[in-house]
Amino acid sequence: MTTPPLTYSVTARADADGGMLRAVGDDLALETRWQPDAPSTHPGPAELLAAAFAACLLKNVARSSVMLPFAYESANVTVTMHRQDAPPRFTAIEYSLHLVSAEPAHRVELLHRNLQKFGTVYNTLAAVCDVSGDVTTSPPSL
Repeated sequence: MTTPPLTYSVTARADADGGMLRAVGDDLALETRWQPDAPSTHPGPAELLAAAFAACLLKNVARSSVMLPFAYESANVTVTMHRQDAPPRFTAIEYSLHLVSAEPAHRVELLHRNLQKFGTVYNTLAAVCDVSGDVTTSPPSL
C-alpha cells in the first residue's frame, strides 16, 4: 500500500507597494518590488527559501525529539545561502544549529544525521547545491 504524496499550497499577490503571502491561514508580507538600490522591507524569495530550510531543520528536531527520543529545551538556527549571478542560482547553503540539551555528543550526532537524512526541504536543496552545517549544544539552565 502506497501513501499518496502530500501537497502544499500557498497564495500570493503583489502590487506596486509589495506583496503578501497566505499560507495555512497566516499572512506574511513579501518584498516583491524591483528596486536594486533600496533596502528590502520584507523577506523576498531568497529569504523565504532560507527560512524554509531553517524551518525544516527545526521541525525535524521536534520530530526527532519524539522518534529517537531526543531531549532539548530550545533550538536556534542560522542559515546562510550563497548565490551566483550567471547563471542565477544558489551554490551553497551553510547552517549552524544550536541546541540547549544535556544529550551526549553521540546522540547529537545521531540527531544531525537524521536531520540530513529525513528533511524534505534539506534533501531537495542538497540535490541542487552544496549543503553543510554543524550542530552545537549548551547545557540546560538549572
